[in-house]
Amino acid sequence: MMCFPRGWQGLIAYGCHSLVLVVDANTAQTLQVLERHKSSVVKVKWAKENYHHNIGSPYSLRLASADAAGKIIVWDVATGAPRCEIQEHSKPIQDMQWLWNQDASRDLLLAVHPPNYIVLWNADTGTKLWKKSYAENILSFSFDPFDPSHLALLTSEGIVFISDFSPSKAPASSGKKVYISSPHSSPSHNKLAAATGAKKALDKVKILISNEKPSAESVTLNDCLQLSYLPSKRNYMLLLYPREILILDLEVNQTVGVIAIERTGVPFIQVIPCFQRDGLFCLHENGCITLRVRRSNCTISGTPNEEPDPDPVQELIYDLRSQCDAIRVTKTVRPFTMVCCPVNENSAALIVSDGRVMIWELKSSVSARNVRNSSSSASPLYSPVSFCGIPVGAFQNKLPDLSLDNMIGLPLPPFAIRMCPPLTTKNIKQYEPILAVGTSNGSVLVFHLTSGVLHKELSIHSCEVKGIEWISLTGFISFATSTPNNLGLVRNELQLVDLPTGRSVAFRGERGNDEPAIEMIKVSHLKQYLAVVFKDKPLEIWDVRTCTLLREMSKNFPIATALEWSPSHNLKSLRKKQLAAREAMARQTVASDTEVTSVESSVISLLQEAESKSELSQNISAREHFVFTGADGQVYHLTVEGNSVKDSARIPPDGSMGSITCIAWKGDILVLGDVDGNLNFWDLKARVSRGIPTHRSWVKKIRFAPGKGNQKLLALYNDGAEIWDSKEVQMVSSLRSGRNVNFRVLDVDWCTSDKVVLASDDGCIRVLDLSLKPSCFRMDEQDLIEPAWCPYLLVPRASLALKAFLLHQPWDEKYSLDIMDIDYPENENIKNLLQEQLNSLSNDIKKLLLDPDFTLLQRCLLIARLYGDESELHFWTIAAHYLHSLCQEKPAKQTDTPEQLVNPLDICYDILCENSYFQKFQLERVNLQEVKRSTYDHTRKCADQLLLLGQTDRAVQLLLETSSENAHYYCDSLKACLVTTVTSSGPSQSTIKLVATNMIANGKLAEGVQLLCLIDKAADACRYLQTYGEWNRAAWLAKVRLNSEECADVLKRWVDHLCSPQVNQKSKAILVLLSLGCFTKVAEMLHSMRYFDRAALFVEACLKYGAFEVNDDTNILFWKSCLCICGVIHMIDVLYEGVSSETVQTKKLKANIRSALEPAQTDRAAPQESDKLLTEMKMMQALTRPGELPPKSSSGFTDAGFA
Repeated sequence: MMCFPRGWQGLIAYGCHSLVLVVDANTAQTLQVLERHKSSVVKVKWAKENYHHNIGSPYSLRLASADAAGKIIVWDVATGAPRCEIQEHSKPIQDMQWLWNQDASRDLLLAVHPPNYIVLWNADTGTKLWKKSYAENILSFSFDPFDPSHLALLTSEGIVFISDFSPSKAPASSGKKVYISSPHSSPSHNKLAAATGAKKALDKVKILISNEKPSAESVTLNDCLQLSYLPSKRNYMLLLYPREILILDLEVNQTVGVIAIERTGVPFIQVIPCFQRDGLFCLHENGCITLRVRRSNCTISGTPNEEPDPDPVQELIYDLRSQCDAIRVTKTVRPFTMVCCPVNENSAALIVSDGRVMIWELKSSVSARNVRNSSSSASPLYSPVSFCGIPVGAFQNKLPDLSLDNMIGLPLPPFAIRMCPPLTTKNIKQYEPILAVGTSNGSVLVFHLTSGVLHKELSIHSCEVKGIEWISLTGFISFATSTPNNLGLVRNELQLVDLPTGRSVAFRGERGNDEPAIEMIKVSHLKQYLAVVFKDKPLEIWDVRTCTLLREMSKNFPIATALEWSPSHNLKSLRKKQLAAREAMARQTVASDTEVTSVESSVISLLQEAESKSELSQNISAREHFVFTGADGQVYHLTVEGNSVKDSARIPPDGSMGSITCIAWKGDILVLGDVDGNLNFWDLKARVSRGIPTHRSWVKKIRFAPGKGNQKLLALYNDGAEIWDSKEVQMVSSLRSGRNVNFRVLDVDWCTSDKVVLASDDGCIRVLDLSLKPSCFRMDEQDLIEPAWCPYLLVPRASLALKAFLLHQPWDEKYSLDIMDIDYPENENIKNLLQEQLNSLSNDIKKLLLDPDFTLLQRCLLIARLYGDESELHFWTIAAHYLHSLCQEKPAKQTDTPEQLVNPLDICYDILCENSYFQKFQLERVNLQEVKRSTYDHTRKCADQLLLLGQTDRAVQLLLETSSENAHYYCDSLKACLVTTVTSSGPSQSTIKLVATNMIANGKLAEGVQLLCLIDKAADACRYLQTYGEWNRAAWLAKVRLNSEECADVLKRWVDHLCSPQVNQKSKAILVLLSLGCFTKVAEMLHSMRYFDRAALFVEACLKYGAFEVNDDTNILFWKSCLCICGVIHMIDVLYEGVSSETVQTKKLKANIRSALEPAQTDRAAPQESDKLLTEMKMMQALTRPGELPPKSSSGFTDAGFA
C-alpha cells in the first residue's frame, strides 16, 4: 500500500494492491475505486490545480497512478475512466510528479523509470516528450518550488543537481553531482566530544557535502529515506535519515540544522515540510505524527556595517509543538505513509497496513495579545494565513495535540461474506442493501453496500469467523471455530445477533467446547430452521425462533459433506391454518350475543394481536425439507415440520461425480459441485441430469441469484469464480486468478439479481456485474450516506455557477445559501445538486459566508480554499495582503521598515515579500552561514554575500581570515583593501565602474556585480544580471540593495520577461505586480489573459480599498468599467438569468453589451463608447432589480457588484 500527498481537491488517494482508492477526508467515505492496474500500485499523484478555471478549463479530478510493472495510468476520477496509459519499461516506477510552472500546458508528468531514466510525458495523450539517462540509479527527485528549472535527483551514491530543466527539451548537461556522507561517518565525528544533544549531532554533520566521493568505509546515502526542497524558503533542502533530519543550505552546501532523536526515541519514516509556515510534519515508526516548528531568531536590523551579533544563532532549531497518539504496531499492523492537506496544512492522514486511514486535525485557538511578546524561548507557533483572509495580527495561535477524527478500512483477510435477504415487494420499505463481513479477528463488519460506508462493527467472536447466515433483515447467525487441539477438537461459537441493538446470544447455549469443527450452517428459506453441519459429527437441526434443538442425528447417521434447503414448502396450507386459528381465538374474545357483523369486524381487528398467540399456542410451523450428501455421494432428502424430522428419500450416488462439496436448489433445478470441479445440473421436473466438467478443481460454493425466474448460478473455485445460466446450462462469464486478475477470491455472494460481491485476499470487497469484469462508476451517481463537499463532481457549468453564487450576490443586500430561490436555467436535478453541495458545508463556513461584515477579499480567499484552487489562493493571498497593508500606510505615507511590518507576507513567497522583511531574512541567513563556516570556499561565499548585502565591515573581516598558505591570500587581501578604501569620488567610481564593465564583458559576471555594488551602482548591476539571463539573481539584489523606486523598475523588467512567449509565466508576473502595488496593471493583465471573473472581482476589491485613484481621466474610468462588464458577460448566463425571467429587453441589452465590448479589446476606446457602456450597465442592473436603480458610489461605479 502506497500513498502520496493529498490533493488540493480535498480528497485522499492511495494505492492498495492493484487498486486506487479515493476517500473524502471530511466524511471518511470512499468516493471512488479505480481498478485497471495488473500489479501493485506504488505511486499516486494528484494533478495540480494551479491554473485559472473557466468553462474551457473546468475543475477536474485528474490522478496519475504507477504500478510495479512500470505502467502509468492517468485517470478521470469523476467518471472512473482512464484518460491514457503509459508504459516505458517493466520495472516499478520510482517517482513521478506533475509539472506546475507552465501556463500553457498542465498535462506534463515527469517520471523516474528504473534504473536511471527520467522521462517527460504528455499525460493527456501519453506522448513521450523526451528521455534522459544518468550514470547512477535514480531513487527519487524533488523540484525546486522557487525555480522550475532546478531539479535534484537522489541517487544511490549522492545527489545530482540539475539547473537547466525545461519542458521543451531534455537537460543538456549531466548535472552537478555531490556526495553526501552519512551523519555517522562525517570527518568531524570525533571532534568536540563535550557537546551533547542536538549540538553534538550537528557537529557530526559539519562537513557533509563534498565534490569528492566518500571513502569506502563510510556509509553514504544508502540509509537516506527522503530528499525534499523546503517550500517555506528558497535554497534549503531536507534530508531524512532514520534518526536525523538534516536541513541543508544550498547556497553554501552546508548543514545548518538538524533534528536528532535520542537513543530511546522512535525513528522517522517520513517528513512533510510545510509551505505556509516553517514547520515539519514527521511520521515515526510507531505511527505517531509530530509537528515541529522552527524557533524564531533574534531580529536583525538592516543597518550597514553593524557590529556582529555577540551571540549569533548557531543553527536552525525546530521545536516539537504537537503530537498524536501512537498506534499498536504488530507484525501485520504498521504505519505506511502520511499525507498532509496542502490547502490549509492543518490536518494529516495516516495510512496503516491493515487498511485504516486515520485522519488527524490541528485545532487552533487564539490567545491574548501579550502572548506573542512572552519571554519563553519556545518558538511561537502561528497557523498559516487565516483561511478567511483575515490577517493574524498580533495574535498567536496555539495548536494543541492532534485529535482523532475518523478511521476507515478493513482488517486482514480471510473474510466470510453474506448479503442480507434480497429485495422483494413486501420488504421494499424496510430494505437496506447490507453486507455482513466476518473477519479473521472475530468481528463482523456490516457495510451499506451502495455507499461502502461501515454501518457497524460488532465484536462477537474470539476467533476467525467462518460463516454467516441471515435470519431476517435485522438479524443473522454467525459461527467461528478456534484452532484445533491435539485431538483435532475445537471450540465452536455460534452466535445469534440482533443488528439494531447489537445484542448477541450463544445460539447453542453451553454447547461448543471440545467438539469437531462446524463446517457450515444453513438457514431454511422461511427462516424457521437451522441445520448445523460438523466435520466428523452428524448434523443438528435447530428451531431458529426458539433457539431449541429439534434433533441431533445419531452417531451412525452419515456425515454431511454438502447441504441445501428446498425453496418449496407448504406455506399456503400454513396460512389457512393460521387464519383459522386467528378467527377461533378472535371469536372467543368477543361476546356470544354480538351481532355477526360485529363479530366479523372484531375478528379483523384482533387478527394481528392473535397472530403470535395462535402460533405459540397451536405450535403451527411450515413444513420444509432439505437435501444433503454423504461421503459416498448418496443424496438424502429429509422433511422438517415443527419438532418433527423425517427421512423422506435417498438417491444413489452419480458415478461421474466425486465427493460432493456444495449444493444449490432453486425451483426445479438442483445443482451439485464436487472436489474435481464438476457441476451436475438436475432438472427435477423433467427427471434428467447433465454433468459439466469445469476443470477448475474444487467447487467451494454455488449459489443461485435472487429473483423469480432468475436461473443464474454463481460458482466459487480455488482459483476464481464463474457465472452459469442453469437454464441453458452454459457459462456466462469467468474470473480466474493470475490470468485476468491478480487477487485470489476468498468468498462470493449475490448482492442483487444481476450483481455479485467478492471478498479477495488483497483486503477488498468488490461489486461486479455479470461479466465479472472490474468496472468503475461515476462519482456523482453514487449514493452517499453523508453529503460530501466536492464541487469537482458537478458538471463544469454548475461548478462555476456555484462558485459565482458563493462569491457574489448583487441582487440582494443579504447573502443567502438557498439556491432554490434562484431561477437557475438548467434542469432541476442540477439545481438540487448545487443545493446539496451548499448544505454539506460546515456550520463554521456557513456562518462566515452569511456574515454581513465578511469582505469581498475574505470571501474570495475562502472560496479559493473551499475549491482547492491553488492559483486563486496564491493570487488572493498576495492581493489581500498588499491591498490591506498599502491602504493602511497610504494616509500617513509610512516607510517600509521592519518595525512597522507587524504582519509581513510570509517568506515562502520569497521575492514577493516586502523589501525590508526580505532584507532582514537574508541578513539572518548569512549570519547563520557565517557561523557554520568550515572551509575556505564557505568563507568566500559568505564574504561575497555580505558585500552584496552592504555589510562591508563584516566582509572585510572574513577576507582577512584567509591563510597565507592559501592560493587566494593575495587576491583576498587586495579585495579587503579595496573594500575598506573605496570612496564615492568621481574618478574612483569611474575607474571601478570601467573595471566592473570589462570583467562582466569577459565572463566575470559575479565579480563585476560585486564591484558595482561597492560603489552603490546596484541598479546597474541588476541590469547587467538581467542582460545575461540571471533574472532571479537580479530580483534578489534589487530587493536587498535598491530603494523602492529602483527596485520596482528592475522587477517590472522581470515582469516583461516573464510575459514573453519563451517563458510564458504570466501568472507569476501578475503576483510580482501585486507585490509592487501596480493594481491597475494587474487588472489590465487579467483582462488580457481573459481571466474576466477574477479581473472583475479584483477591480471591485480595489475600489472598496481605494486603491484606484478616481479622476477625470475617462479612459482609465472606461477601462475599469470594461473589466467589470467582462465579469458580467462571463457569468451573466449563470447568475443574472436566475434573478428574474429573461425578457426580450434583457436579451437585447446583453447583445448590446457584447457588441459594445468589441472596441474594448483595443488599447483605448472612444469616450462615447464608454458612455454607452455605462448606460447599458445601469439598464441591466435596473432589469435585474426592477423598479430600483442602484446608487452610484464615489468612484463613479454602481455599488452593486458585477462579478
